[in-house]
Amino acid sequence: MDIRKIKKLIQMLQDSDLKEIEVKEGEESVRIARGIDTPSNSLQSTQANISPTSNNQDITSISSESSIKSPIVGTFYRKPAPDKPPYVELGDHVNTGDVVCIVEAMKMMNEIKSEFTGIVTAISVEDGEPVEFDQSLIIID
Repeated sequence: MDIRKIKKLIQMLQDSDLKEIEVKEGEESVRIARGIDTPSNSLQSTQANISPTSNNQDITSISSESSIKSPIVGTFYRKPAPDKPPYVELGDHVNTGDVVCIVEAMKMMNEIKSEFTGIVTAISVEDGEPVEFDQSLIIID
């Protein structure tokens, strides 16, 4: 499948309220999905994705926090370029729609925007590390 078609599908998903797009052309297929937290599973997935080395908070305090998750498998980057400052730091205030990081997939830089307004309380992934779909990246309180 042509990379331009995939880029267009990603853009369509970002511009819509859809959670998932799947397209099949002959033997080729692509499925693009984004994770949307629901109040009932937000706590469970946040607890499962935070390791003690990256966040020393008591698990009971996580319930009021919201997790920004990776919508795709790729490489996590905190900065728009190596010589630029990070999008966010611990303690920064972010608004809904603010770019907080990048996940690179297939040589495409995908800006990840906050779905929440609040203070950055944890960054769960190190710069340059691989991330999985629906993995917690940044915690907003």
